[in-house]
Amino acid sequence: MRMHGYGDASVLRLDDIPAPVPTGGEVLVRVAGTSFNPSEVGLRNGRLRGVVEPALPYTLGWDLAGTVEGTGARVVGRVDGGAAAGFAVADPALLVPAPATVPLAHAAALPVAGVTAWQAVFEHGRVAAGQTVLVNGGGGGIGGFAVQLAKHAGAHVTATASPRSAEAVRAHGADAVHDYTLGPPSGRFDVVLHLVPGGGDGMLALVRPGGALVSVTDRLPAPGVHFVVRNDPADLAALVRLVDAGAVRLDIAAVRPLAELPDVHREAEAGRLRGKTVLRI
Repeated sequence: MRMHGYGDASVLRLDDIPAPVPTGGEVLVRVAGTSFNPSEVGLRNGRLRGVVEPALPYTLGWDLAGTVEGTGARVVGRVDGGAAAGFAVADPALLVPAPATVPLAHAAALPVAGVTAWQAVFEHGRVAAGQTVLVNGGGGGIGGFAVQLAKHAGAHVTATASPRSAEAVRAHGADAVHDYTLGPPSGRFDVVLHLVPGGGDGMLALVRPGGALVSVTDRLPAPGVHFVVRNDPADLAALVRLVDAGAVRLDIAAVRPLAELPDVHREAEAGRLRGKTVLRI
């Protein structure tokens, strides 16, 4: 699935091209699945130009789950595009063994969203047992992981979600779910994780003195912290261990064929997606 220009979802086309050839120590991976990330929309419509400008046509897909050709190893990892295809090349140092307890294609939900949540909760939020945590955007792909990881750390978790996502957020272990369509939540929290675009400044009033406000979207004034996720195989491997131990589950809202990725983009722009959408190859 390649992006042939900047614009609406019609610039995405399923092309028949030769398989990539590994170079410089790379491995060839037969792809089982990739997953959609909302930042793909910003890449496609040009909002990220000046930050990310890949050569066109560009093969989408940052989340990779598949089997290494020649060894049969089941792996998962994040790549700089190319996973929305039958085959992809990857630096083996960026790949880790895929979880054994979930279908291989489903593991593609983990790298970008899961590692973003991991770094928000543990590295930047420093969530600890007994703290109160607000996950603003608990119904999203990152939010589902963030709720589970904060609960795993022993925190009391409140999450914002729409009515259609509330049940899934509770299933992740949220102690309280606030319907954001009724307005902002009340109270103050030790850690606020801001995972949706817009409204970040309003989150400052919800942080207790000495608390932490962490954003993966909006840039915030101090004491808020904005970060861009780091591609860290060690974090991904730790997350895989929690999945296999049953401490974190994958919230796969839909598994769809790769050919439907343009429709997924359209649905995302219309606000109709919840959780993670996996594209099977």
